[in-house]
Amino acid sequence: MDCIHLTGIRCYGYTGYLQEEQVLGQWFEVDLRLWLDISKAAKTDAIEDTIDYRSTISLVKHLVKTSKFSLIERLASTIADSILESGDRVTQVQVILRKPAAPIPDFDGTISIELTRTKSHAV
Repeated sequence: MDCIHLTGIRCYGYTGYLQEEQVLGQWFEVDLRLWLDISKAAKTDAIEDTIDYRSTISLVKHLVKTSKFSLIERLASTIADSILESGDRVTQVQVILRKPAAPIPDFDGTISIELTRTKSHAV
């Protein structure tokens, strides 16, 4: 199976356990790996035979901007399920969701969630 990578999707959102995170918001970064058959698109050079990266990126940005979940685990899962439900082409998706500035005292690192879902696991 072929794989398309979309990396560095950066957007502002309101998911977080603390009340301040859901009110003030923060930056998130998302990387995607999308498994699908791109052999037809490789021959036809037609966007109709693959996925439109623009719509996938827009979907991710919309979900990050409008969701107000307590946990980034839920946001990552929602992104994966939404991509799988958005069309027939993608059969598996990997989402890496990063929270670069987590509000944890004395922690300057990044928290990230990585999950992989297949069509059969989409809700």
